[in-house]
Amino acid sequence: MSDHDPELLSDAEREALSEVMLAPALPPLRALVVDDDPDSRELMAQILELHDIACITAGSATDALQLVGDRSIGLLITDLRMAHMSGLELIREIRQSERAAMPIIIISGDAGVKDAIAAMHLSVVDFLLKPIDAFKLVALAKRELGVI
Repeated sequence: MSDHDPELLSDAEREALSEVMLAPALPPLRALVVDDDPDSRELMAQILELHDIACITAGSATDALQLVGDRSIGLLITDLRMAHMSGLELIREIRQSERAAMPIIIISGDAGVKDAIAAMHLSVVDFLLKPIDAFKLVALAKRELGVI
């Protein structure tokens, strides 16, 4: 045995560790809030942002489809009833895309049993009724985005 302690890390291991520690951290995942009612959309975004959940918004399902390819979007929160393309149609489009596994939460003010069943068939995380329970929305979003 030698009188000195052996090196814990080799030079190559030390260099690799330095590179990992200097690598830029991945940006936090964001929620995409989709609602054709600007007041509802902005209120949901403000609630999420007050709880340290980054988000962006879209005023229509068509606009949302343009944004979901962004890998920083980790959660979709969409209204069920929107003009031109409904939330269910938006979800069907996403489920057939490369982002098929994206977690999705549906928000609705007037959902029927048929809508809830259709949503379950599309593997949504949850179906929240308006007025939104802000605590439940935040808890679901944090869980799905891995925010502590």
